[in-house]
Formats: sequence, C-alpha cells, structure tokens
Amino acid sequence: MKSEILRLLKESDGYLSGQQLCDYFQVSRTAVWKVIEQLKKEGYQIQAVRNKGYRLMGSPDVLSKAEIESMVQTKWAGRQVVYYEETDSTNIRAKDAGEKGGEHGSLFVAERQVAGKGRRSRGWESPAGTSIYMTLLLRPTFLPVKAPQLTLLMAVAVVEAIRQVTGLTGGIKWPNDVVFNGKKLCGILTEMSTEIGFINYVVIGVGINVNQETFPEEIKDKATSLKLETGAGIRRGELIAAVMERFEAYYETFLKTEDLSAVRARYNRLLVNRGQEVKVLEPDNEYEARAVGINDTGELIVRTKDAEKTIYAGEVSVRGVYGYV
Repeated sequence: MKSEILRLLKESDGYLSGQQLCDYFQVSRTAVWKVIEQLKKEGYQIQAVRNKGYRLMGSPDVLSKAEIESMVQTKWAGRQVVYYEETDSTNIRAKDAGEKGGEHGSLFVAERQVAGKGRRSRGWESPAGTSIYMTLLLRPTFLPVKAPQLTLLMAVAVVEAIRQVTGLTGGIKWPNDVVFNGKKLCGILTEMSTEIGFINYVVIGVGINVNQETFPEEIKDKATSLKLETGAGIRRGELIAAVMERFEAYYETFLKTEDLSAVRARYNRLLVNRGQEVKVLEPDNEYEARAVGINDTGELIVRTKDAEKTIYAGEVSVRGVYGYV
C-alpha cells in the first residue's frame, strides 16, 4: 500500500482526499495517516489540508522499496523490488534468490554494499547515499551461450536511460562499461547458473555513479559521476525506473531474435572504441588493432595489419592505447 499511495501522490496534480485513499485501498483513515507519516519521516514533503486531503510538494533522493516501486512502470522488469540499507552485494543476494525460486524480473537494490565487485572479481567502491547498486534476476529459456549478450543489452539501456533523465549522452567501452569524457560512469557484471544446455538463472548487476562529488585517490582520474558531469543532483529512483523500462523493451526483442541484431547499430554508435586504436590483452599475447564494432553476437571485431579478428569478452580485455578508454 505504501508504494501505491506514493505513486498516486506523484501522479496527482492536486490533493488526494483521505477518503479517496481509504476507499481505494479499503482501509481506515488511521491506516492511511500512518503511511503518510512514514513517508514524511523518509523525507517526502506532504501537505495535509483539512477538507482537501494530501498533496506531495517535494520528493527527496531516497532509495526505498516504496520509492522504486512507485516509479517503475514496466510489465515485469523491476516490478518486484527487494531493498537493503546495506548488504554484501546485490549480485550475491540475487543469486541466492535465484537458487531459491526468486521471480523473473525481481530487482535487488542496496543503499550500500560491503562486498561489491566488478569484472574479473575487482572490487567496486560502494559508498552509501550517492550511487545505484542494483541487480536484475532473469530466468531465460535460451541457451547459456547467448547469456553474455545481455550485458551489452543492459549497457545500451543504461546509456539511453541516462540520456532520458539527464540529457547526457555517454558512450560504451566494450563490453560492459558506460563512460563519459573518457571516465567510467557505470559498470555491469553478468553472472549465471547453468546446467548442460539450460540456464537456471542470470543476474545482471549494475553500478552507476550518480551523486558522488569525490572519488578515492586511486580512481579519481578514471571515474566520474552524473552530478560531476551535470552539476545537479539526480533522483536515483527515476533513473532506475528508466533503466528498467529500456532494458525490458530490448530484452523482449532479444527473446525473438536471440541475438543483438536489433540493437547492434545503436551499440556501435555508442561504442567509444569504434574506429580507434585499441590494445588487445590476451592471456598469452598482446597486440594493437583498430576496433571496427560488434557483430550480432556481441564479439568485438578488430582489424590488424593482416586480418580481421573477433574478440570474445570472456577471454580478453581491451584498453585504449592512450588511456582508460
């Protein structure tokens, strides 16, 4: 009821009477009043006027189950929210739910993580109150070999959601980083549980630097935030909702094609490496090449002096010759 009352307040242009809310939810006025008081304690500015009702005057940048559920307007992606003030990692929580029958499309969100990680098990800085740490649980029916392509789908969804909410047009560093002006804004980590020829579940973790104003010394030259780039604070719930909306649409198309053909052109337009010299770091080899773009299955096509090669994200890393990108 709390998230629904919040959604109704956000959608209303005027006052919502207490009696309207009572009738809608089939509860007492006292029950409605208690929810309104809870929302006020969380920082929502709600005006109560006798004989008129309640009106939302302002919303803080809070992350809560009610806030996120009041914003998300998808069919299934992020409709079921599991929220933590603090947890080890949203990917760990989502995988645990995946083992226990968690629902497809469930979204796990934390205000703070104490054991966040990125690709190749690198640590992910996870301070409270400034960023988005979330993981989407999926139960696909396609073959396991296709699951890594979901990382690229999510990258496009994040870039487009950021543009929708802030006006910023970022780029993608293949395969899983969203960047702006050569600095990292977002990392994406996809993990899955499989059997032979069958996916038990997939989790896609997304970490977005939103309202940070400073970064640790060791990453300050490589990382940025939406607030640093725009000069304004961003409401994280709105951005989460936009990401879920974009991803859901792309995922449903992916189920029909089972490849990236529908988003390949979009991804390549956003690919900051495209047309650039890159350094390909293989386990036992290192060489320079020019990035061409991705193919329909998400591998990066690079051109050396002698030939074109396709690079699989699970096997190599790609770095710009002159810096992070």
